[in-house]
Amino acid sequence: MVSLKPERLKRYKDVAMLLVKYGRSDLVKQAGLEDSIELDETDLAETAPEAKELAADLERLGPTFIKLGQLLSTRADLLPAPYLEALSRLQDQIEPFPYEEVDQIVSGELGVRVSKAFADFDPAPLAAASLAQVHLAHMRDGRAVVVKVQRPNIREQIVADLESLEEIAHFLDSHTELGRRYEFGNMLDGLRRSLLRELDFKLEANNLVTFAENLREFDRIVIPEPVDDFCTSRVLTMEYIHGKKITELSPLRLMEIDGTGLARELFRAYLKQILLDGFLHADPHPGNVFLTDDDEIALLDLGMVARLLPGFRDNVLRLLLAIAEGRGEEAAEVTIRMGEPKTGFDKPEFTKRIAELVAENADANLSRLNSGKVALEITKISADCWFRLPSEFTMVAKALLNLDRSVFTLDPNFEPTTIIRQRAMEILQRNLVKSLSPINLIGEVVELKEFVEKLPGRVNKILDTIGNNKLKLDVDAIDEKAIVEGFQKVANRISLGLVLAALIVGAAMLMRVETSFRILGYPGFPMIFFLLAAIAGLGLVVSIVMTDVKARKKK
Repeated sequence: MVSLKPERLKRYKDVAMLLVKYGRSDLVKQAGLEDSIELDETDLAETAPEAKELAADLERLGPTFIKLGQLLSTRADLLPAPYLEALSRLQDQIEPFPYEEVDQIVSGELGVRVSKAFADFDPAPLAAASLAQVHLAHMRDGRAVVVKVQRPNIREQIVADLESLEEIAHFLDSHTELGRRYEFGNMLDGLRRSLLRELDFKLEANNLVTFAENLREFDRIVIPEPVDDFCTSRVLTMEYIHGKKITELSPLRLMEIDGTGLARELFRAYLKQILLDGFLHADPHPGNVFLTDDDEIALLDLGMVARLLPGFRDNVLRLLLAIAEGRGEEAAEVTIRMGEPKTGFDKPEFTKRIAELVAENADANLSRLNSGKVALEITKISADCWFRLPSEFTMVAKALLNLDRSVFTLDPNFEPTTIIRQRAMEILQRNLVKSLSPINLIGEVVELKEFVEKLPGRVNKILDTIGNNKLKLDVDAIDEKAIVEGFQKVANRISLGLVLAALIVGAAMLMRVETSFRILGYPGFPMIFFLLAAIAGLGLVVSIVMTDVKARKKK
């Protein structure tokens, strides 16, 4: 059982009750939690609550569990579709904390009173989420800004909650097949890294600058600009962009805008992030995508990001193309290159299921490709077949899933496969140009310079070795001598067999020749030939058997 620390007993019980309510009391018992936290038999009774109740239960448990629910909404390998749908709509909004604490935090972080730093500061928050709440304010120069203020003591609360969850997760990984298959510890490690980065608002301010630079070619995509002097690890001040969540737009408003163009622009921007920049906004759910008053798309809440290495990006491009073109086996092979097999990996079953999944989504004329759902289904197949995908894959899958919801809200008839095909060649060309950038060329020149500088010494060393007759070449080739000896043995056996056959045939023919020399009443010379053939044949059989026995022992 897990080592129960008194200060974590409440969280242990919260987790245990959650597992029991949703039919996993077996995990509670395997972890040894039912006695330690004194669950009674009525608590352990399995029930069948509705999927939407899980989202509500996680909201009641606080910020860490809300973030956990958002992570679980992308784990098609862990939860059935109704729960994924319910968790995808999990609202990251809770009761705001008092303005007095806002004033204290902002003043302490900026080193100046709120009334001195801003021309005005609205005490009522625009929105209150699990990690922070935002307030509308105006700078002294008249600029409208929003100030994102971190909740008091939230960092300590999240760290404590994660430690409790990770202790249970690592225990399940070590003692249950379910844990070994799904690796809850790795999942919680990823959540920890993501949450701690989100809690550093200086990182988010840097993300705003980076995304604005990376997406500057997209005229209809807007990123709020941070106010650097008013940003700290707990306070983020940025440009106020007036708009409305695309999920809250009325049908009439959607008809007034260029939904098709905006959807294409948004999808192209995220393909660039994933496949070219390697710096991805990992949480583009519709609540973070606004339509501005100028009919542009504003991306908000850029704290959750993923960094993708070049090799991984190339494989994602290959995978998306394979899915779009209906090449199932190729999609399976690309997926295998992205991860690593675990003990018990069933490659034939994995390839078959991936191929079937791609085939179901191959015909763009019959049904639109939901790239996010396909990517999440791949994670489920991987878990079922004991295959480990990198955490970056789940982040990309989550981004694509949320992106699908946003683009389909703007344009219900949007077809991602068309954009993927169109962008593939452009992205490949950009990658080639990027590889020929001055910085990369300088690196190649430096390597060439090092090679040229060391070449004379290496050549002299090789020539000295040759001159001293000390050059040795190790060649891993076929052993010709062993092969020739083998052929000789075969030829000798065949020759001996032919001689024996000739003796037998000759003896049979001599049987009809009458002679006074007889053995056992038969002509003598044929009998001698028969005996010689029998003895030689017996010797050949013994030789063959002994040779085969020695060969098996050597193996």
